Amino acid sequence: MGVCCNFFRFRFLCIVLRQLEQWELLFICLCFVEQYWSRQGNIQNLTEVDLDSYQANVWLLSPPCQPYTRQGLQKHSADARAFSFLNILELMPRMSKPPDMLLVENVVGFETSDTHAKMLEVLANSGLVTQEFILSPLQFGVPYSRPRYFCLAKRKPLSFQYQLFNNQLLLSPSPLFGNNEKTVIGENSQSQENWDKLIDSCQPIENFLEFTSSSDQVNTETGLFANAEVSGNDQETSETFVEGDEFDFGAIDQFVVPLSLIERWGSAMDIVYPDSKRCCCFTKSYYRYVKGTGSLLATIQPKNKGKTSSLKEQCLRYFTPREVANLHSFPKDFQFPKHISLRQRYAMLGNSLSVAVVAPLLQYMFANRHDFSAQELH
Repeated sequence: MGVCCNFFRFRFLCIVLRQLEQWELLFICLCFVEQYWSRQGNIQNLTEVDLDSYQANVWLLSPPCQPYTRQGLQKHSADARAFSFLNILELMPRMSKPPDMLLVENVVGFETSDTHAKMLEVLANSGLVTQEFILSPLQFGVPYSRPRYFCLAKRKPLSFQYQLFNNQLLLSPSPLFGNNEKTVIGENSQSQENWDKLIDSCQPIENFLEFTSSSDQVNTETGLFANAEVSGNDQETSETFVEGDEFDFGAIDQFVVPLSLIERWGSAMDIVYPDSKRCCCFTKSYYRYVKGTGSLLATIQPKNKGKTSSLKEQCLRYFTPREVANLHSFPKDFQFPKHISLRQRYAMLGNSLSVAVVAPLLQYMFANRHDFSAQELH
């Protein structure tokens, strides 16, 4: 599916390289500016004529991540879910109006795949220069661990502000802040001292919460834990507990972690506190599953943090969709339509990007404005 929109002098093409539910498509269209149009279909059936018809200067691409995740089979280009992106790469050299700029996003691990090698080959042969990054919101002061791979590409004679980083993979956002030093302060390759410095530079989680006062917290004597049921399906929570047309998104007690879940899966939970400066990545399965889907918030802070203290006494709760959106740096006026269920909200947030990371990347890609006056874009 492709969504195209006009913004100032540029026409953006956002290519969604996976099957979308109807409610996802409608929501994506609502989030774009007024001048947009969408086209649905199997991307593997697209031709270069189809792509030329969009007449888009800028492409935003986020290929399916499953072929490249560390927990997956790592089949890379042999994975059927990679075929849509590979087809796009095959079509680019045959286009009469190829894009002038691209931003590609994926999980860490994509940069070591054969799909990545194919992408760089196609971009280079098509006259595009690349600069690649592995960045996390932690490097932008947001207490959220979500490292992702990004590739920026610009067609010659367009150029990046710092050309010394052309065709390199950076672990630092330094160029985005007007610094041409290749300082490595990232999540994946650094000393403990640099890691501590990175975490200390982040804001506390409490700055991103919508329920912060003592009156908002859950009382251990209310019996809310005992009233919450849990599904018998492994670590899955009760969807009847969180779904429904009458769900009150403003009621904090609806986000309390059931006592039965704590007893069964407490050892697998990642617990954070309001004054913590790091939380784990939220996935599309957050609230449905506990293990590996995102952090839980302790609303009562014990004398000794962590699992040495009884988790039952810490009144654990899930982060609300608004709070997850805050940690993704979504604007304050961002809202979901009322018909989007809780499960759907978490699913879309789990598939989304960090605005704190992507916005500086786009600003950097568009930084050399004299390029655009010197050459008319396609």
